[in-house]
Amino acid sequence: MDKPDQYQDTRERILAIGEGLILGRGFSAIGLNEILTKAEVPKGSFYHYFQSKEGFGVAMLERYFEAYHQRTQQLFTNETLSISERLFAYFSHWRNVAASSQCQNMCLAVKLAAEVADLSEPMRIALSRGMAGITTQIANALGVAQQNGSLAASIDPDQLAESLYSMWVGASLLTKVSHSMTAMNLAYKQTEQMLKPPD
Repeated sequence: MDKPDQYQDTRERILAIGEGLILGRGFSAIGLNEILTKAEVPKGSFYHYFQSKEGFGVAMLERYFEAYHQRTQQLFTNETLSISERLFAYFSHWRNVAASSQCQNMCLAVKLAAEVADLSEPMRIALSRGMAGITTQIANALGVAQQNGSLAASIDPDQLAESLYSMWVGASLLTKVSHSMTAMNLAYKQTEQMLKPPD
């Protein structure tokens, strides 16, 4: 049975506003009252949509990764670009987001990874599943690059995708701590080496 439009709209508003607040200050630092006041939703109504703040956190992460995966899929299947251009566009965007926000506004996954991994098992699982979905998308794109000869056939695309994603998540955390783009720029240079076409 489909949920009424009002349910979807109100739920979406809570999730969208909550994500914006949490992206700025973290999950633990934001209380339900602040989210609901900003969303103009009565506190009692919150529990009609989510069982708890933790349940809200899981739903927020699932929503975030669903949108993220859709955007990445659109990029990686964009046949107006070569597969190498698609891969570098993905990592260039990651670096550009960090630069445009003065190293502060990283993606929600990076923002919450360290914070909620020990705080909430359901949220950790949602993060793990979402991140695994991203590495799978990268691995699939690397497989296409192998098929057309722009990436060495000897490389394991799954392992390379894990290495690339891990490097960029780590670079994002260092960038946030240092307020410097050095780690991001080094990650990009290393990515160029790792995705170098075969001789």
